[in-house]
Amino acid sequence: MSTGLIIALIVIVAAVAVVAGVLAMRARGPHGGRNLKRRFGPEYERTVARHDGDTQAAERELTARVERHGDLRLRPLEPADRERFEARWTAVQERFVEAPREAVAEADRLVSELAGHRGYPDGGQYEEQLAALSVHHAQHVHGYRRVHRAVQAPVDGPQERRASTEELREALVEARALFEELLSTNGGGTGRPHRDTAGADDRHAPARSKGRSHLALNRHQTKES
Repeated sequence: MSTGLIIALIVIVAAVAVVAGVLAMRARGPHGGRNLKRRFGPEYERTVARHDGDTQAAERELTARVERHGDLRLRPLEPADRERFEARWTAVQERFVEAPREAVAEADRLVSELAGHRGYPDGGQYEEQLAALSVHHAQHVHGYRRVHRAVQAPVDGPQERRASTEELREALVEARALFEELLSTNGGGTGRPHRDTAGADDRHAPARSKGRSHLALNRHQTKES
């Protein structure tokens, strides 16, 4: 084989490699790779796991979520509405002591209703609403997923498929972080880790702290349903 032919083959192989690299980068889009991982955090890892480790498939899904919901404009929450939602969440926590599953079901409805009120897709489109929430509240959207799954689980099915009271409590605590972000004045929407509001300097901090204490104090007093 002549030197000229060898050089030509090397050039062709290099050109193919460059084209393949460019196509791969375009397929991942402007929000792919590190940006997606940074933006979605734990939600990124969950999506990769759901795609059986296929990173490219997971990133295509997450990129599609950003393209559909990244520019979503949230509606402001009036003070009276905020107080009404807070009162309902307090009632959920109080009900959890005697009826954990019913309380979690109400929490599922409450998060869905609040999200719809803020301008996310209607709760009747659960998957789409969840996708939109994951774009703007990636750190805490899994709490909503957990309470929703707990509600959907059959109460009369095999024992191993039913959530325990402790699992329900953990799901409710996790969902509350998303609920509080949705209640916040600016509506969250940053995808950044949620700041603990136990010591927040706002007029709602005492109520939220009381809610945390309520669940913590009663975690061993709940009744299995």
